[in-house]
Amino acid sequence: MTSVITLLTDYGLEDGYVAACHGVIAGIAPGARVIDVCHLIPSGDVRRGAAILAQTIPYLPVGIHIGAVDPSAGGARRAVAVEAGGRVFIGPDNGLLSWAVHASGGAEAAYAISNDEHFLRPVSPTFHGRDVFSPVAGRLYGGLRPSDLGPEVPVGRLVTLPSPTSLLREGSVEGEVVSVDRYGNTQLSIAVGDLHALGVRVGDTLGVWLGRRQLALPYRETFAAVPPGELVAFADSAGLIAIAVNSGDAAQRLGLPPGAHVRLAPTP
Repeated sequence: MTSVITLLTDYGLEDGYVAACHGVIAGIAPGARVIDVCHLIPSGDVRRGAAILAQTIPYLPVGIHIGAVDPSAGGARRAVAVEAGGRVFIGPDNGLLSWAVHASGGAEAAYAISNDEHFLRPVSPTFHGRDVFSPVAGRLYGGLRPSDLGPEVPVGRLVTLPSPTSLLREGSVEGEVVSVDRYGNTQLSIAVGDLHALGVRVGDTLGVWLGRRQLALPYRETFAAVPPGELVAFADSAGLIAIAVNSGDAAQRLGLPPGAHVRLAPTP
């Protein structure tokens, strides 16, 4: 049974965009509980939105999950509803939903959201979160079937973002920066288990290669285990290795944007 509607956007909190989406949902499904996942995704950053949604979805009740990070709104991209693991994901078919769908067990069915009798009228070409995704979510909460939204889309034709890479070889592990949070912590695609496979344990010193630069960082349980201003590597809440500066911005200090290549290895 659907218990919640969740909402992730890049709308920010300075304007009334998020409230408008809440209002539309409340008008159609007044009994629905809405959970705000995040509204501070950097504008148009589909990859960051996908990472946050995928890492949050295991902790959310089964429900209807709206994603609205949509730099091509009003263009040729289609809107979709994807069924996965008892959940329904709603949003643009631009890869935003793909990692969360995978984390939910993979797409079981998908439908183009094209039946405009379920939309608000008129539909703004630049605000599908309010006029398409929110009313559709409200109607699904009320019992509408995803198959009523439009024609079925083969799940193999859904747009998917390339999965972050991680590769163990020759005594090291290579990966990339998945995302950077508001504190400047850089989350890598390297799992804590990859370091354990190399024999690295909390308390060790970790060799870090960033292009031609090489650093030696303490590997600790938390960034607070080093003095303020110092760099540290630790396992974050998603079980991935992150590089941080205690009371500082690691991404800015090291020049590590999402997608940057990183190699880690134990030090002698």
